[in-house]
Amino acid sequence: MAFTQLDPSIPLYIADRGPGFAIAVIDYGQEFDLLWVVGMDEGGEIWCVPNPQVRLQANWSMGRRKKADNPSPKIAAVGS
Repeated sequence: MAFTQLDPSIPLYIADRGPGFAIAVIDYGQEFDLLWVVGMDEGGEIWCVPNPQVRLQANWSMGRRKKADNPSPKIAAVGS
């Protein structure tokens, strides 16, 4: 098991919870998802969040836009 404190903290978006800042990461090994220790922006709660629910927050200067700003590409039908 490894516990790593993040300095500086990382701004993240948690699915179904909203934005927050990761302050640490817990790694229980290869059989488990990473757990992100996240202080939530709204309410200040601290959660241990499994890796599949964690996303980087939008960052315009890095080209990471909100999903609404980044529509899915149109795919044409092939063959008949």
